[in-house]
Amino acid sequence: MRVLILQSSPNRDGLTAACAAAAVEGARRAGAEVEDVRLNDLDLRRCKACGNGWGTCRDQHVCCQDDDFAALQQRMAAADAYIIITPVYWGEPSESAKAFLDRFRRCEAHLGAEGPLAGKRAIAVAAAGGSGGGTLTCLTSLQNWLHHLSARPFDLIGITRRSRGYMLEAIGRAAEAMVKAQD
Repeated sequence: MRVLILQSSPNRDGLTAACAAAAVEGARRAGAEVEDVRLNDLDLRRCKACGNGWGTCRDQHVCCQDDDFAALQQRMAAADAYIIITPVYWGEPSESAKAFLDRFRRCEAHLGAEGPLAGKRAIAVAAAGGSGGGTLTCLTSLQNWLHHLSARPFDLIGITRRSRGYMLEAIGRAAEAMVKAQD
């Protein structure tokens, strides 16, 4: 099984990075081939709502912007399962996560059961380094995104700076269980 992990924090040593490391370890422990992608290292621009609001994304399922999006879109299609990890910024995914998630949804959601995430397992992690108050709304946004793309949420995990000690282990175990799941 090939697992693609998307993390979206500019901080290489923070809570989001620790969550990604735990997910990588858990998925590998279960025998998965893992690719860990740092969205902040890529050139991913925000959606421009081209043309009349849809551009080429609705009918051709490609974005007309020339950046790293198309290559990542192909990597998403090639993966068997996904783990999306974002810091919580004011109750929402990070800006780099939103830039990618919005464009991917525009290109792929209209494919429904034929889309690249359709029926594939996914874990969404919202990592709140501050008060933790926006963790649930961030997870709701990620859950909605997975639903729009017909993915199968395996788990939705909120972690805060206060729960870091025990939740990192839970993230690793969730990644391992997702890889081993037979359903």
